[in-house]
Amino acid sequence: MQDLKHIIAKNIASLRREREMTQFELAEKLNYSDKAISKWERGESVPDIVVLKQIADLFGVTVDWLLEEEHTKPKRSTEFLKNRFKNRSFITCISIVLVWLIAATTCVIADTFRGYGISHYWLSFLFAVPITCIVWLVFNTLWFNKRLNFFIISLLMWSILTCIYVPLLILGSTNIRFIWVLGAIGQIIIFLWSRIKRVKKQ
Repeated sequence: MQDLKHIIAKNIASLRREREMTQFELAEKLNYSDKAISKWERGESVPDIVVLKQIADLFGVTVDWLLEEEHTKPKRSTEFLKNRFKNRSFITCISIVLVWLIAATTCVIADTFRGYGISHYWLSFLFAVPITCIVWLVFNTLWFNKRLNFFIISLLMWSILTCIYVPLLILGSTNIRFIWVLGAIGQIIIFLWSRIKRVKKQ
């Protein structure tokens, strides 16, 4: 058992370093503390089978690979992991571009019927900003660094407030500048929320 602990420890450390990932970053992805990762890599304790499966899936290897001292079958290469990251980035970018394509199409259609009383068709681009933020937030939560969500949610909030402010301004509403006070309060709430530490398993 002692030998197995050290084999698993060596393999986890090797995979983490190959991905240029810190113990803290790995802990974030597994919802464990970095102290737990450190213990695993020193061979002081062993992750349970569920966590071993999570680690294997994360690094693109099998659970058997983590238990083997000599690897006859090569693990998935760093190139595979880089390609997966690129593919996910491309999917995210394509989804965002589609949002702006729809906004541009709406703008063109509205411009065509401008003579029928349709105006301010450029607002479709303004409304595309919060939709872009929502798409970005979804993909970032699924595939990328969740710590970036603080920035995306802040951008989403301010863009929604702008989408409310600008049409009201066009309609001639007054005293709507106080909407930015709501934004400031919302930003404080988002900031405080981002400072909450998730309770992680040891």
